[in-house]
Amino acid sequence: MAFDKMELRDIEVWDGNFAAAQALRQCQVDVVSAYPITPSTPIVEGYAKFKSDNYVEGEFVMVESEHAAMSGCIGAAAAGGRVATATSSQGLALMSETLYQASGMRLPIVLNIVNRALAAPLNVNGDHSDMYMVRDSGWIQFDAFSPQEAYDLNFIAFKVAEDHDVRIPAIVNQDGFMTSHTAQGVHTMDDDTAFGFVGAYKPMNDMLDFEHPVTHGVQTEEDWHFEHKARQHNDMMTIVPGKIDEAFAAFEKLTGRKYNQIEKYDMDDADVAVVCMGTSVETAREVALEMREKGIKAGVVGIRVLRPFPFMAMADALKDVKAVASLDRSAPGGAAGALFNEIAGCLFNTDSKMLLSGYIYGLGGRDLTKKHLVDLYTELQANADAGKVLTQQQQFIGVRGPKLAYL
Repeated sequence: MAFDKMELRDIEVWDGNFAAAQALRQCQVDVVSAYPITPSTPIVEGYAKFKSDNYVEGEFVMVESEHAAMSGCIGAAAAGGRVATATSSQGLALMSETLYQASGMRLPIVLNIVNRALAAPLNVNGDHSDMYMVRDSGWIQFDAFSPQEAYDLNFIAFKVAEDHDVRIPAIVNQDGFMTSHTAQGVHTMDDDTAFGFVGAYKPMNDMLDFEHPVTHGVQTEEDWHFEHKARQHNDMMTIVPGKIDEAFAAFEKLTGRKYNQIEKYDMDDADVAVVCMGTSVETAREVALEMREKGIKAGVVGIRVLRPFPFMAMADALKDVKAVASLDRSAPGGAAGALFNEIAGCLFNTDSKMLLSGYIYGLGGRDLTKKHLVDLYTELQANADAGKVLTQQQQFIGVRGPKLAYL
């Protein structure tokens, strides 16, 4: 069946959702199995529109729930197709059981998560609660800071996940509404160039290859379960990082757009730094430059790859910094923030004497303002000068009401 090519301008004005939908179209995904949920709906809605307008040969399957959506993806991927979907928040919570099936069966599905708060209370705005919820589900996780990156990282996700040395599903995160519904200029690729980067799908251990029968998701119990999980983790930690770097390098050669597992800004001589994800990275970068004009050597580290977590790269980026703030956009639920713990783990067996503080911010879509970050950098500099953390080790940024309990 023939399909039509779409003519794109070199720069299109797209929001993050439409950018992701265009990437799925250009990758010529075979099956999108989906159930709508705010704020991710326009991704699968966009793919369905491309299907109806004859821009893709693939199939769009509307199912009865997010659990069924990923179940449909698992079946299609096991059968030997290129597969993708999208979801958010409560939908991801319902889908989470099946994420472990997909990763354990080594099915290279790409999932776009438009990050949104988890209820209760009900909230449709963006924070990273859903991203954190599935961080240990065995999926590769990329994080986009802008619509451009939501577009680019989908191609990279397919490239890495479908590599026969990897065969691990991948997630592309983007901030709900702040990226998904905010239009910016996006540098595009033409359809042939985009598809050429990911290449034609090459099945492996597919169930429709009747000459080489396979089973998927078999029961192992204590005899082999440990070995399967150990191999899965080993490949994630030892093979995937190199494959991500290869894909980043190939994409830079093709487009001129460079990505790293962690993105460092003004870190060469930084005394104080903020580590964050999503749209907060751009805000922190702007404030860091302003702080340097005031005599504070401020830097920013943005996390591009959340899983596998780039332990050594993070430790190297922070080795000479005197005071660091980890910004967690998710309620920790009775512990230090997840990002705080990741950074602490990176530095525990090093010689670093850096002072680490944890900040919880932006829950349910609450703004992170420049004033918040000015105050934060000022506090970090005070910590660095004193040689100790002067305030609580964990704080909330911009929360109203009486003083809350901190670590």
